Amino acid sequence: MDVDNRLYGPLDPAPEAGYPDAPPRMGFFTDTSVCIGCKACEVACKEWNLVPDDGFNLLGMSYDNTGGLSANTWRHVAFIEQRAPGRDEPRWLMASDVCKHCTHAACLDVCPTGALVRTEFGTVVVQEDICNVCGYCIPACPYGVIDQRPDDGRAWKCTMCYDRIGDGLTPACAQACPTESIQYGPLDELRERAAQRVEALHGRGVPQARLYGADPTDGVGGDGAFFLLLDEPEVYGLPPDPVVPTRDLPAMWRKAGLAALAMAAAAAAAFLGGAR
Repeated sequence: MDVDNRLYGPLDPAPEAGYPDAPPRMGFFTDTSVCIGCKACEVACKEWNLVPDDGFNLLGMSYDNTGGLSANTWRHVAFIEQRAPGRDEPRWLMASDVCKHCTHAACLDVCPTGALVRTEFGTVVVQEDICNVCGYCIPACPYGVIDQRPDDGRAWKCTMCYDRIGDGLTPACAQACPTESIQYGPLDELRERAAQRVEALHGRGVPQARLYGADPTDGVGGDGAFFLLLDEPEVYGLPPDPVVPTRDLPAMWRKAGLAALAMAAAAAAAFLGGAR
C-alpha cells in the first residue's frame, strides 16, 4: 500500500479500503473498434439488474435513443456518425460507455452515509438502502456517470454486477456482447491485452487507436473500466483529462493554513499596535 497515494496517484484500492487478502482487481476493457452497436449490453444490464426503462424516448438526432448514462441506463452504447478524413462516405463510431470504477472515486469520497462502498474486487457500488438522496456524488464524479432517479432521489450506477462476479460469473453486459467488445477479467491482464491490441491496430494502419483510462498515473489513478478509442475522447463525450477532486486537497490545506497564519499575524500586529 502506497500511503502517499491515498488521495491521488497509482494505488490498489481494495487493500486501501480494508481488504488485506483481496482477490485481483477486476475490471472492464471495452474495445470500441469491434463494437457493432447492437445494444445487447444495455439490454442484458437492464434485465439482470432490474433497471427500469428510461422512457423509450425518440431523440430525433441519432439511432441511439438512450442518449447517455443515467440512473436508469447503466450501460450506454453511443452512435457517433462522422466524416472520416480522406473518405467521402461517413463512418460510425460506436462505444459502450459505463461507470469507470475509478481508483480514486470522487463519488465515494464525498458520500456522507457510506452508501457508496469499495468492494474486494476494487469496484465501487451504491448501497441504495443507505443512500440519503443528498446528491453530493453527482457533481463529484469527473465523468458525469452517477445519477439520481427522479421518483425517489437515490443515486444509481453500474455495480459491475457485484452479485455475479462474487459467484465467479461474468457481468451481464460482457456475457451478452457478441463481438467481445466488452471484456471482463483481472485488470492487469486486461491492460496488457489492450496494449497488444493497440499495437496490432497501429500495425494495420489505424494510428489513431489509443487507450483511455488505462494509465495508473492519470488524474483518477487509472480506471477499473477503460477503453480503446478510435478518436479523441471528446468525440465520445468523455473528458480529455478527468481529475479526482481530492488531488488538490493537500495544496488547499496548505493554502488554508498559510491564510490562517497570516490572519493570526495580522490580528496580533493590530492588537500589539493598539496596546501602545
